[in-house]
Amino acid sequence: KLLYELGQLKRVRRAGWWIAGVGNPESVAEHSFRTAAIAYLLAKLEGADAGKVTLMALFHDMGEARTNDLHRIVRRYVNWENVDQRVIKDQSKRLPAHISEEMISLLSEFEEAISLEARVARDADLLECLVQAREYQALGYKEVTDWIINAKAALVTDSAKRIAEECLETEPKEWWQGLKA
Repeated sequence: KLLYELGQLKRVRRAGWWIAGVGNPESVAEHSFRTAAIAYLLAKLEGADAGKVTLMALFHDMGEARTNDLHRIVRRYVNWENVDQRVIKDQSKRLPAHISEEMISLLSEFEEAISLEARVARDADLLECLVQAREYQALGYKEVTDWIINAKAALVTDSAKRIAEECLETEPKEWWQGLKA
């Protein structure tokens, strides 16, 4: 059942972008995939446990299969206290105890940001948001500038800050230019 539930993340859209006028934003699954890839790279650059960081990033929004992706304005009106912890405990009940305990522990560590790995994973989440915002900006969505400013300001690792600067100086379409045969 958990595998089918995780599939729900392919249908849950990142709701914050709707405020900026993005009509069909990426899914939580798409966000989580690139966050995990960024997390791996940042972990390697920062000397953190890459496996642990990547797992944190991969599963960090897993609860949104049940809660959906509520943007920050909605959260002003809803008691969001410990929601992620409650959801992951519920989601992992059917798993073997050692797997359930590890997932709960990883996500608690991620939320508390007490370890280098958690800080790197959180930076990966922010950096993915910044990169996505740059892509939307290149498509003409001007209102995403706030996401770029806030994500950049919240980064804590040196590697994430350097990558953010590079992303802000690079046009999203540059990756493929010169590659056509």
